[in-house]
Amino acid sequence: MPQWNPESYLAFADHRSRPYAELLQRVPPTVTPHRIADLGCGPGHLSALLRNRWADATILGVDSSTEMIHRAESDNADPRIRYALADLTAWTPGESYEMIISNATFQWVPNDLAVIARLSEYVTPGGCFAISVPNNFSAPSHQLLHEISARPPYAEHTTGLHNARGRDPQSLLAQFADAGWEVDAWTTVYQQILPGEDPVLRWISGTGARPILQALPEPLRTEFTTEYAAALRDAYPQRPYGTVLPFERTFCVALRPQAVAG
Repeated sequence: MPQWNPESYLAFADHRSRPYAELLQRVPPTVTPHRIADLGCGPGHLSALLRNRWADATILGVDSSTEMIHRAESDNADPRIRYALADLTAWTPGESYEMIISNATFQWVPNDLAVIARLSEYVTPGGCFAISVPNNFSAPSHQLLHEISARPPYAEHTTGLHNARGRDPQSLLAQFADAGWEVDAWTTVYQQILPGEDPVLRWISGTGARPILQALPEPLRTEFTTEYAAALRDAYPQRPYGTVLPFERTFCVALRPQAVAG
């Protein structure tokens, strides 16, 4: 997992928060959680959305980044929200949850579907597993990232960092529907208007490009950034109103069936 910088991540907080809010909107009103686990909670800035909807719930935010958890804990004043540092591939919940939610996290988790299947066992009958992940690996931003970083002199430092990340809705739908869950799955392509100079570079440097940027030593990192930024400017030209970054995301809200009385 890459090291994360909360300030870089929050630079586009409005755009990054919108999918989380829209995912919550599709959680049916029949789901009334007392315990919520937020997987990949980042700096904790979205915990307030959970609290606003479910005023009495206890909330656990989990993230693998020390920097993100430190920021979340330092900003938190709610005694019913706590945060834990953990890798989801190894994390075992200590209790069950009426809702598990995750936004823009499982694309970083190896064998993500197997991990989702394991964690879904901790959702109570009648509870909900809500997931959002990017589905934009084929976008120019990512294709250019991997094409350029796979060339000399960068290639020797970026081996193994070019795997596709993200999920289409069909794979998540099948994951839960095959297990008998009720599933609502969809995609949304956001036409994000980003301000300033080289905004696509700033956007992806806070997320998808971090593993490659961190793998490159100086001065190669600076050389790569210059080359990559020029390619992004061609792919995403600046307009008088900003730079448009189309961004596709996959959403899935799955309801676990109620237990059948014996």
